[in-house]
Amino acid sequence: MNLGGVSAEELAEEFGTPLYVYEEDIIREKCKLLSDAIAYNPKKLLFACKANSSLAVLKVILSENWGVDAVSPGEVFLALEAGFPKEDILFTGNNMSDSEMEWVHKKGVLLNIGSLSRLEKYGKAFPGSDVCVRVCPDVNPDVHPHLKTGGLDSKFGIWIGEAPKIREIASKYDLKIVGIHAHIGTTIMDLVPFKETMNLVLSAAKEFSDLDFVDFGGGIGVQYKPGEPEVDIKEFGRFATEKMEAFSKAYGKKVEYRIEPGRYSVCSAGVLLGKVNTIKKNPQKTFIGLDANMAHLVRPSMYGAYHHIENASNMECQNGPLETVDVVGNICETGDFFAKDRKVEHAEEGDIIAIENAGAYGFSMASNYNSFLKPAEVMVSGGKARLIRARAPYEALLEGQIY
Repeated sequence: MNLGGVSAEELAEEFGTPLYVYEEDIIREKCKLLSDAIAYNPKKLLFACKANSSLAVLKVILSENWGVDAVSPGEVFLALEAGFPKEDILFTGNNMSDSEMEWVHKKGVLLNIGSLSRLEKYGKAFPGSDVCVRVCPDVNPDVHPHLKTGGLDSKFGIWIGEAPKIREIASKYDLKIVGIHAHIGTTIMDLVPFKETMNLVLSAAKEFSDLDFVDFGGGIGVQYKPGEPEVDIKEFGRFATEKMEAFSKAYGKKVEYRIEPGRYSVCSAGVLLGKVNTIKKNPQKTFIGLDANMAHLVRPSMYGAYHHIENASNMECQNGPLETVDVVGNICETGDFFAKDRKVEHAEEGDIIAIENAGAYGFSMASNYNSFLKPAEVMVSGGKARLIRARAPYEALLEGQIY
């Protein structure tokens, strides 16, 4: 398996496993593809850095002239550290505290507020300030329940029907609402929910007179399974351009169009490499046991998510046909698996297994559960690999502890 011009086995040999590998050229390709599909201007694409907040990845995104969607003060800190101008960062905090609100505001970063009570507190603390508000459009895409964020059973956003209350609070504290925001979920492959959201949000946006931008969030799905249909990005860009042109004409000025892709930008650029430590068979199953685990990539255990898996040491399947196996990790949990009853190339102990489409919500969701260390991270481009995050020593497990 070739990753950015370097073989997976060479990377594993040089940097060890488990190992996250990102292909810089794919990140750039995805950024350009989406940006070029949207003819409307002005526009600003923000990277939802919860998908991948590694500084080296953020710097690639920055060089493509994107901004950042941050959902915690820590992500704001990392975005500023990576070099993003404060004007290109939007802080979309959820159930934020007073101290978080104050810290972000003092950094000069615009807040995107998703509750009436927090908007009231913001107005009291910082009257006369600019602010963005997150609305709930009550749109429910057909995705895993944990990935829906735009319905009335979701904790996110102010119900779109409460626009008059938003305006009332803004007037009370002389707040200038410069942006309207909505985000309905992620891994969305169907364009219909995006179109429905645009219609609802743009209709509500007409009720606010000082808008600089309308932000429709992210959620563009990616192809996890080989052969799955992909989102029609050209059609996505076409209807976004059409809707925004019509809205700006009716609104009386050009309002900036924003979206916040995270997964779309980096998912297919990343692979998690693990080494086969154990092969175990019983009358019912064959288990391929790796040195990677659910603490390194939790999506299969948490969401039942599919990640394509290949034996990077046996891509040609020289030793026979595909074999049906469970690919599992080394954590003391039955739920520690990457795939069940999956057809994979014949594996031997010592082989390198590649878990694909791991560039989004891989390392960023990793933990030290069972006191395992997090993987190292590598960026590859033009046949060269560079370490972008070193593997931590065991002493890192003591950090912050008082004993």
